[in-house]
Amino acid sequence: MATIDRQATTVALAHALSAAERGLAVIPLSRTKLPALRSPHRADPDPDPDPTIPPCHGECGRFGHGVYDASTDPRRIRALFAAAPWSTGYGIACGLEPHHLIGIDLDTKAGTDSSTALRELALRHLFTIPDTVVVVTPSGGRHIWLTGPPDVVVPNSASRLAPGIDIRGAGGYLVGPGSRTEHGVYGTAPGTAHLAPAPCPGELLRLLTPPPRTRHRAPPATGHQGEGLVQFVLAAHAGQRNTRLFWAACRAYENGIGPDLTPALVEAAVRTGLTAREARSTIASASRMSFRQPGLPRN
Repeated sequence: MATIDRQATTVALAHALSAAERGLAVIPLSRTKLPALRSPHRADPDPDPDPTIPPCHGECGRFGHGVYDASTDPRRIRALFAAAPWSTGYGIACGLEPHHLIGIDLDTKAGTDSSTALRELALRHLFTIPDTVVVVTPSGGRHIWLTGPPDVVVPNSASRLAPGIDIRGAGGYLVGPGSRTEHGVYGTAPGTAHLAPAPCPGELLRLLTPPPRTRHRAPPATGHQGEGLVQFVLAAHAGQRNTRLFWAACRAYENGIGPDLTPALVEAAVRTGLTAREARSTIASASRMSFRQPGLPRN
């Protein structure tokens, strides 16, 4: 049974409501930094799920769907925290309107020097991190907040850019400043609390997104349609399997072949080492993010 720290919960709720006023969608977090509310479907999982039917992301009307519960509505936020009185923090959903937040997570674990790695990337690719919100973690790490364009989906990744640099994008969340975890309190770095998240530099944004699909290499609109996307997933190495699958699924849904290509993408992902459940969840997230973008076809 989770321990209830009412003062920490009250503080977290106040910070969450303040973030929502700035257009940041939030969810309650536990001391472990995980969503405080467990899935309402955990007691009755489908032993043989249909791969063409995405998992529930809140359509059932109940809380407990992680980042998909995130909201800027004060009434909904209060209801979320009331349902999880053990919450001591809050998460800020990335990739959503109006900010399309991107988090650059500079970790300090395992002796990595992620700050130096980011500086080297900036020098190599000729970009500068602008003045923006920076959140300091209890371990001494930093979360750099940036905004992305509405028509670009930035996937989550771990140490893909460099060791110790994790990216929080579509479907991910950042621990909000003022949150208390079992390791301490998150807070904004001096001089950054008053700032708004700054736009992500173009060169950095290109590093964060998979390469665009070249139209003249697209598979023909015959029985081979989507073969290139499947091959793209099959070529994934450890550490990039989810990213490649997410990108391929986004392209499939944008081109109206998502449902038809899902079984082949799941099979390809399983061959690279993902489980079928992980693959279906990633594809479902891609379908939802693709449908959110203006101008994309809806099946």
